[in-house]
Amino acid sequence: MSDDQGMMPLPSPCISVCQLDPASGMCLGCYRTRSEIAAWRSMDAEAQRALLDSLTDRRAAATGIKRRPTRRRGA
Repeated sequence: MSDDQGMMPLPSPCISVCQLDPASGMCLGCYRTRSEIAAWRSMDAEAQRALLDSLTDRRAAATGIKRRPTRRRGA
């Protein structure tokens, strides 16, 4: 990344709806698995961005709402 902000950890995607679906093992609020929730703080910014990208796809698949195009530069 060319800017310093790209190296900073991102805020957690948690929306305080912490309920794990017993069938899928995913949180019904943020769509992360238990292991992804536990690993968030130890992930670097690049891994966090990749997970956030996956979470957007998971949310779209679970809700049927199509994914919006990203507004991030270079994507």
